[in-house]
Amino acid sequence: MRSIPIIDFSDYTSGIPQRQQAFIQAVGNSLKEIGFFALENHGIPLESIEQAYEQGDTFFTLSDEIKNSYLQPHIAHQRGYTAFGIEHAKNNPAPDLKEFWQSGRSHPTTGKVPTYVANVWPDKEAPHFKSVIDGLFTKMEALSKHLLDSCSLYLGKDENWLNSMATDGNTIMRIIHYPPLGDDVPTGAVRSAAHEDINFITLLVTATADGLEVMDHDGSWIKVEGDARHIIVDSGDMLQNLTNGLFKSTTHRVVNPSSSNARRFSMPMFVHPRNKIDLTPRPEFIEMTGGKALYQSITAGAYLHQRLVEIGLVEDEG
Repeated sequence: MRSIPIIDFSDYTSGIPQRQQAFIQAVGNSLKEIGFFALENHGIPLESIEQAYEQGDTFFTLSDEIKNSYLQPHIAHQRGYTAFGIEHAKNNPAPDLKEFWQSGRSHPTTGKVPTYVANVWPDKEAPHFKSVIDGLFTKMEALSKHLLDSCSLYLGKDENWLNSMATDGNTIMRIIHYPPLGDDVPTGAVRSAAHEDINFITLLVTATADGLEVMDHDGSWIKVEGDARHIIVDSGDMLQNLTNGLFKSTTHRVVNPSSSNARRFSMPMFVHPRNKIDLTPRPEFIEMTGGKALYQSITAGAYLHQRLVEIGLVEDEG
């Protein structure tokens, strides 16, 4: 059975040019070929991940009344709590069987107010939630910058090419809770229906249970086995658009477990560019992919809004 590639981050941090170049090549080849890879020796302490899951468990076991007090529909649920059954995959009306919490980069205490929205925190009910989740966010975002640098170099660009687009962007980290399914699952509903990520790249720390599957070229599904040592990385629609499909945005899903009593937590970071970034396919990548623009001319902000409408997190203004 096919599996996604495993790439060693210690090659990048080794300081040895040959190993660093091998890492860059492996990252680029993986995103070009299948759009996914597993990153080992990534430097994120397992303790930080486990503490984040513990804080997620603390919040998600609260009453619906308390959790719903952190709903943020006025900002398209981009921060705070999103209740069970609100989000669905694009082109799939059945709701995903999950609830989640989203946080982003903390606003600076002084200076210009950023364009991304401010975090909210359940300080009263979970006093350690903010420090743990914010701490993991900082570590994950630092790692994402190295991966974007590697992608830029693979594409023949300056090292900071993609990073400069993501600086002060809409990057978010999501703590997802997949509750036990029970006996009243809506027809067609799964934990996370087949979809592609919208952003530049996604970093997914190992979930607490298996279920993630990635679509192969022939339409079959590759099961991604859980491994606490790995962070799963994939490229999203925005990076696919920018590179005219040179980097793949691959369909993936989270299937329902065999036991209806099983819970699952997962924690992806979605790395986004700033809203004003132009995602029009660049001429050099059009040339490398057959000479025809295959994707739309659109800004990151318009692309994000379009997708939030499609997955049910914001109402269509039209």
